[in-house]
Amino acid sequence: MTETHHDRGFADARVRTLVAVMFCYLFYYTGRQNFGFAIPGISQELGLSKSQLGWCSTALLWSYAIGQAINGQLADRFGGKSLMTLGGMLSFVMNWITSFAGGLAGVMIPWAGNGFVQSMGWAPGSRILSNWWDRRYRGRVFGFYTFAAGMSSVVTYVMAATVVGHGWRWIFRGPVVLMLLGCIVFWFLVRERPSQAGYEDLPDEPDTARDKLHPERHLTWWERYQCGFACVPFLFGCAAIGFQNLARYGLLVWVPVHFLGDNWKDSPQKWVSVALPIGMAIGAVSAGWISDRVFGGKRALPVVIFLSIAAVCATGMAMLDRTSLLALPLLFLTGFFVYGPQSAFWALCPDLLGKHLAGTGTGMMNFFAYLFAGLGEPLIGHLIESNHSTHMVFPVVAVACALGAILMSFIRKTA
Repeated sequence: MTETHHDRGFADARVRTLVAVMFCYLFYYTGRQNFGFAIPGISQELGLSKSQLGWCSTALLWSYAIGQAINGQLADRFGGKSLMTLGGMLSFVMNWITSFAGGLAGVMIPWAGNGFVQSMGWAPGSRILSNWWDRRYRGRVFGFYTFAAGMSSVVTYVMAATVVGHGWRWIFRGPVVLMLLGCIVFWFLVRERPSQAGYEDLPDEPDTARDKLHPERHLTWWERYQCGFACVPFLFGCAAIGFQNLARYGLLVWVPVHFLGDNWKDSPQKWVSVALPIGMAIGAVSAGWISDRVFGGKRALPVVIFLSIAAVCATGMAMLDRTSLLALPLLFLTGFFVYGPQSAFWALCPDLLGKHLAGTGTGMMNFFAYLFAGLGEPLIGHLIESNHSTHMVFPVVAVACALGAILMSFIRKTA
């Protein structure tokens, strides 16, 4: 006999599920956001330019984008638990292969493969959370999930800064052990949906894109994507998150390069860069709470506000020397407002498309996010080399945030 959603046991079970998914993703970024700390060492030892390494980063981001489009709908059809666990384990292997690179191909090929297997994490995890939490709580739940992602950046930055003195190869070897541990714990703790834990599954949500196009039947893989492409507010959100993620990864990849400087093994400013992911993590959980409690479930308006402020903060960073006392607090605020809107974006997927398409919608949105992010990496690398200044990352981030805010403003009345 299944228990109902009013039982105390169900409330405890879904909180445990949220914590387990967050714990797994807390270490996921150790497998892909370590690259920025390795750039100075790779460039020096292997003789690769900033533009070439920018393309290596793009290879990961674009393969991640393709993987999101594929793995999101696979999570809707087959569940997220197996995909999320397998992705973390394979990413551990790809990082170690990358650590033995001896040239451009040795970095780019396994790093591109790493992007694809890393894409098995976010959308499948989102699918699990959508199975356990309904629309009333999704802003806060995805805020906590995104907070875990933000804290994953903190863990990655701290671990990478700690081992960078041992050489760039250990940046790909040491931190990823935590990702392997997180996946093992996740596998044993998580249940895909309430019915697998002895509770009733959540009821279907009416008036979604799925119900309007293909009500009351199983969808083919193309029909799942068709629902997303037919929802105009969702497409505006996809374009907006593209620019937001371009700004985010511009910061995550190139801020360590900026603060490491030429003396990359012993830079006294390397710890300043940790303010970025800390700000991102706190911004994520704050924006999720704000979208639910302050704006009554409206997702677009807080995104517009956060990205507009982020553009101002990034402009300020462009004017500061990296040794300035203002660099740390302003970098924190830049991370806070750039990454904060992510939780609202992810909650927008099941809100607009329904929980049955939560994985597909998240995968589609993440595809656009990383497609745009990949375009930014070689551009920033080229600008840094052409101007002989790592400050060039910040004007690019400011423009991207402004464009994301403008696009998101078109869906304020509908979401």
